[in-house]
Amino acid sequence: MSAERPGGGADVDDVLAALADPTRRRLLDVLAGMGTATATTLAGRLPVSRQAVVKHLGVLDAAGLVSGVRVGREVRYALRPAALDATARWMAALAADWDRRLADIKRAAEAPEDGTPSGPA
Repeated sequence: MSAERPGGGADVDDVLAALADPTRRRLLDVLAGMGTATATTLAGRLPVSRQAVVKHLGVLDAAGLVSGVRVGREVRYALRPAALDATARWMAALAADWDRRLADIKRAAEAPEDGTPSGPA
Protein backbone atom coordinates (compact mmCIF):
# COMPACT_ATOMS: atom_id res chain seq x y z
CA MET A 1 0.00 0.00 0.00
CA SER A 2 1.57 3.23 -1.04
CA ALA A 3 -0.31 6.42 -0.35
CA GLU A 4 0.18 10.00 -1.42
CA ARG A 5 3.39 11.95 -1.14
CA PRO A 6 2.17 15.42 -0.16
CA GLY A 7 4.50 18.04 -1.58
CA GLY A 8 7.00 15.36 -2.52
CA GLY A 9 7.21 14.16 1.10
CA ALA A 10 7.29 10.66 2.50
CA ASP A 11 4.38 8.32 1.98
CA VAL A 12 2.11 6.73 4.58
CA ASP A 13 4.19 3.54 4.64
CA ASP A 14 7.27 5.52 5.68
CA VAL A 15 5.34 7.39 8.36
CA LEU A 16 3.83 4.23 9.83
CA ALA A 17 7.21 2.48 9.81
CA ALA A 18 8.81 5.45 11.58
CA LEU A 19 6.01 5.59 14.15
CA ALA A 20 6.30 1.86 14.88
CA ASP A 21 9.24 2.51 17.19
CA PRO A 22 8.34 3.75 20.70
CA THR A 23 11.55 5.78 21.02
CA ARG A 24 10.72 7.68 17.85
CA ARG A 25 7.18 8.33 19.08
CA ARG A 26 8.62 9.63 22.35
CA LEU A 27 11.05 11.83 20.39
CA LEU A 28 8.11 13.35 18.53
CA ASP A 29 6.28 13.96 21.82
CA VAL A 30 9.30 15.70 23.34
CA LEU A 31 9.92 17.73 20.20
CA ALA A 32 6.26 18.75 20.04
CA GLY A 33 6.52 20.11 23.56
CA MET A 34 9.74 21.99 22.88
CA GLY A 35 9.08 23.37 19.40
CA THR A 36 12.65 22.98 18.22
CA ALA A 37 15.61 21.20 19.79
CA THR A 38 19.05 19.81 19.08
CA ALA A 39 19.87 16.11 19.20
CA THR A 40 21.88 16.77 22.37
CA THR A 41 18.91 18.42 24.08
CA LEU A 42 16.59 15.60 23.01
CA ALA A 43 19.04 12.96 24.24
CA GLY A 44 19.02 14.67 27.63
CA ARG A 45 15.28 13.99 27.87
CA LEU A 46 15.36 10.36 26.73
CA PRO A 47 17.05 7.22 28.04
CA VAL A 48 19.15 6.82 24.87
CA SER A 49 22.47 8.19 23.67
CA ARG A 50 22.86 11.23 21.45
CA GLN A 51 24.03 8.93 18.64
CA ALA A 52 20.82 6.89 18.96
CA VAL A 53 18.76 10.09 18.90
CA VAL A 54 20.56 11.20 15.72
CA LYS A 55 19.76 7.86 14.04
CA HIS A 56 16.10 8.06 15.09
CA LEU A 57 15.91 11.65 13.86
CA GLY A 58 17.27 10.45 10.51
CA VAL A 59 14.42 7.95 10.20
CA LEU A 60 11.87 10.59 11.22
CA ASP A 61 13.39 13.05 8.72
CA ALA A 62 13.24 10.46 5.91
CA ALA A 63 9.57 9.88 6.75
CA GLY A 64 8.90 13.62 6.54
CA LEU A 65 8.02 13.92 10.23
CA VAL A 66 10.86 16.25 11.29
CA SER A 67 13.28 18.59 9.60
CA GLY A 68 16.67 19.79 10.68
CA VAL A 69 18.09 23.26 10.09
CA ARG A 70 21.73 24.09 10.72
CA VAL A 71 22.18 27.06 13.04
CA GLY A 72 25.89 27.67 13.47
CA ARG A 73 27.42 24.39 14.63
CA GLU A 74 24.08 22.94 15.76
CA VAL A 75 21.25 21.27 13.88
CA ARG A 76 17.87 22.26 15.30
CA TYR A 77 15.00 19.86 14.65
CA ALA A 78 11.31 20.71 14.36
CA LEU A 79 8.15 18.75 13.63
CA ARG A 80 6.70 18.67 10.12
CA PRO A 81 2.97 17.95 10.52
CA ALA A 82 2.17 17.48 6.81
CA ALA A 83 3.18 13.80 6.78
CA LEU A 84 1.06 13.13 9.88
CA ASP A 85 -1.85 14.98 8.28
CA ALA A 86 -1.61 12.84 5.14
CA THR A 87 -1.46 9.68 7.26
CA ALA A 88 -4.47 10.81 9.31
CA ARG A 89 -6.43 11.47 6.09
CA TRP A 90 -5.54 7.99 4.81
CA MET A 91 -6.62 6.42 8.11
CA ALA A 92 -9.90 8.39 8.11
CA ALA A 93 -10.66 7.26 4.56
CA LEU A 94 -9.90 3.67 5.51
CA ALA A 95 -12.16 3.92 8.57
CA ALA A 96 -14.97 5.43 6.48
CA ASP A 97 -14.67 2.58 3.98
CA TRP A 98 -14.91 0.00 6.78
CA ASP A 99 -17.90 1.84 8.30
CA ARG A 100 -19.64 1.72 4.90
CA ARG A 101 -18.89 -1.99 4.53
CA LEU A 102 -20.15 -2.78 8.03
CA ALA A 103 -23.32 -0.76 7.39
CA ASP A 104 -23.88 -2.79 4.18
CA ILE A 105 -23.42 -6.05 6.11
CA LYS A 106 -25.83 -4.87 8.80
CA ARG A 107 -28.47 -3.94 6.19
CA ALA A 108 -28.06 -7.32 4.49
CA ALA A 109 -28.29 -9.18 7.80
CA GLU A 110 -31.42 -7.29 8.89
CA ALA A 111 -33.22 -7.58 5.54
CA PRO A 112 -36.18 -9.96 5.53
CA GLU A 113 -35.56 -13.25 3.76
CA ASP A 114 -38.49 -12.83 1.35
CA GLY A 115 -37.01 -9.60 -0.03
CA THR A 116 -39.85 -7.33 1.16
CA PRO A 117 -38.79 -4.14 2.88
CA SER A 118 -39.08 -4.13 6.64
CA GLY A 119 -40.02 -1.32 8.96
CA PRO A 120 -43.05 0.97 9.19
CA ALA A 121 -44.97 1.61 6.01
